[in-house]
Amino acid sequence: MDSLLKFITCGSVDDGKSTLIGHMLYDAKLLFADQEDALELESKVGSNDGKIDYSLLLDGLMAEREQGITIDVAYRYFTTERRSFIVADTPGHEEYTRNMAVGASFADLAVILVDASQGVLTQTRRHTRICALMGIKHVVFAINKMDLINYSQERFKKIKKEIRILLAEFDYETAELIPVSATEGDNIAKKSKNMPWYKGPCLLSYLEEIDISEDDSDTEFSMPVQRVCRPNHTFRGFEGQIEGGSISVGDEITVLPSRETSTVRSILCGDKEVNRASVGQPVTIQLNTEIDVSRGCVLTNRTDLYVNTMFSATILWMDDVKLVEGKNYLIKVGTQRIPATVLNIRHKIDVNTGQEVPADAIYKNEIAQCDISVSSSLVFDLFENNKALGSLILIDRISHATSACGVITQSIHRSHDLTWHTMDVTKEFRENQLDQKASTIWFTGLSGSGKSTLANALEKRLASMGKHTMLLDGDNIRMGLNKNLGFSESDRIENIRRIAEVAKLMNDAGLIVLTSFISPFVRDRRQARDIIGSDFVEVYISTPIEECERRDIKGLYAAARAGQIENFTGITSPYEAPEHPDVTIDTSNLTVDECVDKLIDALGDKL
Repeated sequence: MDSLLKFITCGSVDDGKSTLIGHMLYDAKLLFADQEDALELESKVGSNDGKIDYSLLLDGLMAEREQGITIDVAYRYFTTERRSFIVADTPGHEEYTRNMAVGASFADLAVILVDASQGVLTQTRRHTRICALMGIKHVVFAINKMDLINYSQERFKKIKKEIRILLAEFDYETAELIPVSATEGDNIAKKSKNMPWYKGPCLLSYLEEIDISEDDSDTEFSMPVQRVCRPNHTFRGFEGQIEGGSISVGDEITVLPSRETSTVRSILCGDKEVNRASVGQPVTIQLNTEIDVSRGCVLTNRTDLYVNTMFSATILWMDDVKLVEGKNYLIKVGTQRIPATVLNIRHKIDVNTGQEVPADAIYKNEIAQCDISVSSSLVFDLFENNKALGSLILIDRISHATSACGVITQSIHRSHDLTWHTMDVTKEFRENQLDQKASTIWFTGLSGSGKSTLANALEKRLASMGKHTMLLDGDNIRMGLNKNLGFSESDRIENIRRIAEVAKLMNDAGLIVLTSFISPFVRDRRQARDIIGSDFVEVYISTPIEECERRDIKGLYAAARAGQIENFTGITSPYEAPEHPDVTIDTSNLTVDECVDKLIDALGDKL
């Protein structure tokens, strides 16, 4: 049995999670005298008719006490004679599901509360599913508020049946059901006299006795590198926490993704040199040979870890902004953090039934199965085999907020059959042959700002200078290459991605490419820059919207203001101006030739 048990309390809002943990601490005499006095004093001026409000021990935020709900995760450490515990009291409100998921990510066991007067609710099902998603293998259902139903055995049996049906689709190793009353203390720290029909243990006794240990004896060694330690020229060590197996001095290891091999010269645990270290220990490992190892690499003796650029994952979406196919994020797996794109939403999962439901977009608190592509080789494992290398988070590249957490379920092997072929005739050779520097000049701005006019005029000027060019215009591209795309958010993202890929190929041919697209979103232009690389030149046509409307020959702005056109940029859909464009031009008070002169001067050696 492990001496430390990390567990969470979760369930629907107002099911009594904080009250249950508070009463457990109170009854088990785990509070200091001043804490008891403060609790009794605060309860007298609270909303519990002067009775002790045990939830005050966990709900520390003013908003939590005012509303009577848990908002943030409250961690509490306590110890009994038989075991040490860390409990995370998580919120039940749907708005704070992301906070509950954070708590679940650290836990070994979940105590899921169910209100006996209401039974299993949607949020109960969602939290049960999230606990399974986060790899929790042990669960306790505390059927709370038994005092409100007069400790009815029949009602308990009915709820027990609901829960058994709910659990049928999950792979929990242990699942216990305990009838409790968090306010009255029934079956919390001691057996209740009000429920003689219940023959099982009280909650605290069960938590003290449950065995959650896993057999790690056959697990092979793996350690994501968190930091390279080089205090002087004589020492180069690789720091990280061992996530699987054990390692000894003299063992041969492989560095992924490079697949170079070496032998362990020394192991430091803290400031002490040891001969052997095992899972869970933070160590510094020094190798016998000087090989390329940096943060994000994985030291291992395993042969079955995946090194790939595509995989499938089950994710919990936590962002207020919906997820659509083609969006670009940063992904973090282990200590690796690289750009990633959600290529495909396979389906979302109904939290009530577990059924797979087709979906074009995923909204906050929904669970979905997605295919994800990353920008370079990623070292990972399936979550069921390795939590550290099988779990992920998606990070918004603009706000840096965590948009999703999830687990890797499958490696997609298509990329294993593809190899980038290096040609004898290189991009540099073609540039020298054409006597020019290849680049992509990316015009962005509102409709009517002058993008197409300027791009066309610049191409004519470049042609007169003997340059070899290609102009990609938005309307023209949609009539050919992208004619199968509409104007939904995911289609607009894919439209820009394809254009960027075509521009890159043309740059490889040595051509100067000019593009004229509104491309209103920062993330899409950032993705285009990532694809094209250093050849990307962003030109922002900053003409004010009032001038754009005045020039509007087609009447598009008027139609948009009349509600006849949906998602029209600048009116019913936002335009995110570039923060640091390479060139900015306002065409309001300049002639076309003056704008082109300005462009030529600004581009300089980029041509």
